[in-house]
Amino acid sequence: MSERKTVDYIQKKKEEGRKITMLTAYDYPLASLVDAAGVDMILVGDSLANVVLGLDSTTEVGMVEMIHHAKAANRAVKQALLIGDMPFESYQSDSDRAVDNARRFIDEAGCNAVKLEWFDRCLEVTEKIVKADIPVMGHVGLTPQTAEQLGGFKVQGKDADSARKIIEYSRALQERGVFSIVLECIPSQIAAIITGQLTIPTIGIGAGEHCDGQVLVTHDLLGLFDRFKPKFVKQYTDLSASSLEGIKHFCKEVEEGTFPDHLHSYSMNSGELANLKVGK
Repeated sequence: MSERKTVDYIQKKKEEGRKITMLTAYDYPLASLVDAAGVDMILVGDSLANVVLGLDSTTEVGMVEMIHHAKAANRAVKQALLIGDMPFESYQSDSDRAVDNARRFIDEAGCNAVKLEWFDRCLEVTEKIVKADIPVMGHVGLTPQTAEQLGGFKVQGKDADSARKIIEYSRALQERGVFSIVLECIPSQIAAIITGQLTIPTIGIGAGEHCDGQVLVTHDLLGLFDRFKPKFVKQYTDLSASSLEGIKHFCKEVEEGTFPDHLHSYSMNSGELANLKVGK
């Protein structure tokens, strides 16, 4: 088994000016594909709620679901850094409980790090998890778990005051020891300022080309989720259409009686068949 990439490796890529890749995965088959492609980091994201479980909000999944899916992804990952996404209410209310839940991602699920979204007590909780020797990825800008408080799913930091806060949050998270930060749905100019000021990598999603790396939800990239499509999503292929075509072809052949044929069936030795006595 190949060794997984490390936090040091990810940070060194920024130092060397090399772009960082990150995608989501929630189960063994998808994690196998993403890992085999050589992606640097795999996030078992709480977007699981939307793209896998059909729920309306990421706030509808908890530790039970996240640990279950992180374990599945972990069984597949050989070379990527595997990150567990801390779900809603797993870290916001109690810092001690936050550390315990972060530890579960490492000890139970086999993750190498955790990610948590910005909230009012984010710095306190982040510092405590880092001091427990658990690598933490920060997340600022649009934070889906608290999107309602931000006015909905829309670009953040479009005015000077809100942009200044995002920059300050990013600096503060670096000071508390996060190894990288996700910048979601902010103007590319603000992402460029943050990326230039920080020594840790920035991973953009809807934050423009100046970030040190990029992340997308893999189901969006592959065309497997069509309930909504943010502007920042680029669909690289349409597996939904090809899958639908294949399934329809299967149904047609079964209904016509052309599947299964002899190539897809087992047979019994003719002598044994002759010896078989079946009562009527």
